[in-house]
Amino acid sequence: MKTLLSLAIPAAQAASKAILQIYASSDFSIETKSDNSPLTRADRASHEIIFAALSQTGIPILSEEGRDIAYAERGQWERFWLVDPLDGTKEFIKRNGEFTVNIALIEGGAPVLGVVLAPVLGTLYFGAKGLGAWKLEQCSRHEGAFLDELLAVSTSLPDQDAVSAPRPYTIVGSRSHPSPELAAFAEEMTKIHGQVDVRSIGSSLKICLVAEGAADVYPRLGPTMEWDTAAGQAVAVHAGCRVNRHDTGEPLHYNKQSLLNPFFIVERDR
Repeated sequence: MKTLLSLAIPAAQAASKAILQIYASSDFSIETKSDNSPLTRADRASHEIIFAALSQTGIPILSEEGRDIAYAERGQWERFWLVDPLDGTKEFIKRNGEFTVNIALIEGGAPVLGVVLAPVLGTLYFGAKGLGAWKLEQCSRHEGAFLDELLAVSTSLPDQDAVSAPRPYTIVGSRSHPSPELAAFAEEMTKIHGQVDVRSIGSSLKICLVAEGAADVYPRLGPTMEWDTAAGQAVAVHAGCRVNRHDTGEPLHYNKQSLLNPFFIVERDR
């Protein structure tokens, strides 16, 4: 697992650097995909960099920007990379910094490795089976470092300072996709916990905030795709969180015939 993580992290860093170069320009080359979601040249550049890096492993790759692989083929995959080259394209276009690069390794339908990098924030989250979960601030300062060196300067998750900090029960929700269901959930949590704080933020950063202990729960009561959540789920699960379906309570599963996720809840015990 260390070998694959040692490849995935630099891939995310290289993609992040390309994204930031485009972010600093005035030309995003925005297109609209068939599902009415936006696509920029940053999405495409990140996809190409990550695809080239991960192809060295010989493990199949499913990426949001290369999703047209028939289920008859990918359904046979026991192990594959699942990538969102730029999660939070709407946040990228708004220039609010709340977007990420997501790389996950799926085995038997479960994420066993995940890398989430927020280019503007300079924050790297990563986790893997047998290695736990970690957070690294100002990760560009450590570009080219070996994995053991990164582990030495990273914070193990959950971050005990974040967990022990006095704060109300904290819910994170989507900045670009608020919903009546989220409002109803917050109202229900207020009855249970008293004071409740609801934070809105983009991309897979929501899952990572629960993973690190800065938030208690992320209820996703709206549509997402598998590549939106897999890397964050790997970080959260290896930080001791649960990422379960809202309807059955079972862990979120991957490589379904439909790549649309069911509603789900990310939570940790206080």
